[in-house]
Amino acid sequence: MIDKAIGYSKENTMREVLRDNSLLVKTIGRFGLAFGFGDDTVASICSKNGVDTATFLAVCNLLSGYPYESGSVSLQSLADYLKKAHSGFLEITLPRIRLHLIEAINHTTPNEVEILFMRFYDEYVEEVTRHMNYENEVVFPYVERLTKGEIDGNFNINRYSENHDNAATKLNELKDLFIYHYTQRENPKLSETLFDIVMCEKDLVSHFEIESKLFVPEVARLENALRDNTGRKPSTNTCPDPHREPEESISEREKEIIRCVASGKSNKEIAEELFISPHTVATHRRNINAKLGIHSSAGLTIYAIIHHIIDAKEVKL
Repeated sequence: MIDKAIGYSKENTMREVLRDNSLLVKTIGRFGLAFGFGDDTVASICSKNGVDTATFLAVCNLLSGYPYESGSVSLQSLADYLKKAHSGFLEITLPRIRLHLIEAINHTTPNEVEILFMRFYDEYVEEVTRHMNYENEVVFPYVERLTKGEIDGNFNINRYSENHDNAATKLNELKDLFIYHYTQRENPKLSETLFDIVMCEKDLVSHFEIESKLFVPEVARLENALRDNTGRKPSTNTCPDPHREPEESISEREKEIIRCVASGKSNKEIAEELFISPHTVATHRRNINAKLGIHSSAGLTIYAIIHHIIDAKEVKL
């Protein structure tokens, strides 16, 4: 029986944990824990598999909305978990969604909009791949050096958070374009694919929470401790936190801006065509992004074609 005021403990059996939240089956796999654990306790299973129990419990409690202990996690165990999560996204989840998207689009005769949807998704996957590879190749080795007492005065864990939540934000943008702007009846494959996208988006948000609430604070604590000993001052790096605003009506001027963006024009070229300043163009684009929740040129192009703001023939595919 799980005490929701306390959350999972090392005395709970893994069976109890999974009965409380079956979605943690993916978390168990990412920690490299072997299945077939019967009625063994969390502590016993973690010990047998060489996984830090406190770290496993912190992640599971955080993902389940229970109180969690962040100060006792093992950075090495957490980094190993995050690496396996990256492999899951890049090697399994995202390729599977791409395959299902192709099947859903082929349900009818593909046109320019479908081609743009696939390009949007492929560019998104490339962006996520670069970001996760950066973490694998730069951030995690940096953290490993930190655990050995080596400090780098030119790096700071705040950089790790840069554009971090954009992975889920852009996938949400793709999902919204399908749901709110793309009309296609009697296509069950599309519904199934959108469900996969929704689940992937939730998984990415949870992944970001683990990094931002467990990994980054613990690394920052270790950085500060080491810098206090060496006398080095940490560098400061901040990143914006994008917020989605409710969708509002699009003005005629904003439609002109969207049409220009969809036709591939830069802010300077838009300003010259509409006889306004580049600053005004930038302001209009920020307003459009806030109203639609669409932040990329590719997304605005799809929106423009679907809503007949621009003819598909005017778009360079």
